[in-house]
Amino acid sequence: MPISAPEPLLQVKGLSAGYGKIAVLDGIDLTIGAGEIVALLGPNGAGKSTLLKAVSGLLPRSGSVTFAGKNISTASPRGIVEAGLVHVVEGHRVFTQLTVFDNVLLAGYGMKSDVLQRQAEEALAFFPEIAAKRADKAGSLSGGQQQMLAVAQGLVRKPRLLMLDEPSAGLSPVLVDRVLAAAAQLRDAGTAILLVEQLIDKALKLADRVYALARGSIVLEAKTSEPDLHSRLERAYFGTGQ
Repeated sequence: MPISAPEPLLQVKGLSAGYGKIAVLDGIDLTIGAGEIVALLGPNGAGKSTLLKAVSGLLPRSGSVTFAGKNISTASPRGIVEAGLVHVVEGHRVFTQLTVFDNVLLAGYGMKSDVLQRQAEEALAFFPEIAAKRADKAGSLSGGQQQMLAVAQGLVRKPRLLMLDEPSAGLSPVLVDRVLAAAAQLRDAGTAILLVEQLIDKALKLADRVYALARGSIVLEAKTSEPDLHSRLERAYFGTGQ
């Protein structure tokens, strides 16, 4: 008797979303397994950030979103976070007048104090560069360090799925590698990751599978180990087949 495949951690079916009357996404189907890193690639304007916002409840959408076996299609953004799905938005959005440690604590608002303190320390431990500056105001950090802090904020709740939107944006090559190394550590610890990234080679090296998004639709899904993937991605981006 064949063994059935495990149920996906995240399953998106027929998702459509946009901004007011401007449609951006049309009928997106996507799955992510537990402990899996999935890269979401595509040209600028393809709808990658819109997709993450729709999944995390920051935008109205149609279709269904199921997470850990529960339908979260109508859940609030806070409810989605509490379910274990955390979205780190693009652009190092931190509270510049608060200390580094207070930024991490604030991301865990509503958690029990002792649990929050412990998990805030664990989140910062992924990034020694900013852990050493825990008492400094976040506004004194470099752009790369603020990106690390934004990821640490996402980790404080120990999410089952972390969605990272352009974590390498504006970072030096050394800091890019540091942030992506932290993503690999998270995967090894059992956290699934949906990664939007413009550095295609680094994303493909890190990820298990890849989706390509173009013109608001998924145009390719593949394992990153498949041959000729770069050429297939290029053809998918420009609409010349897979």
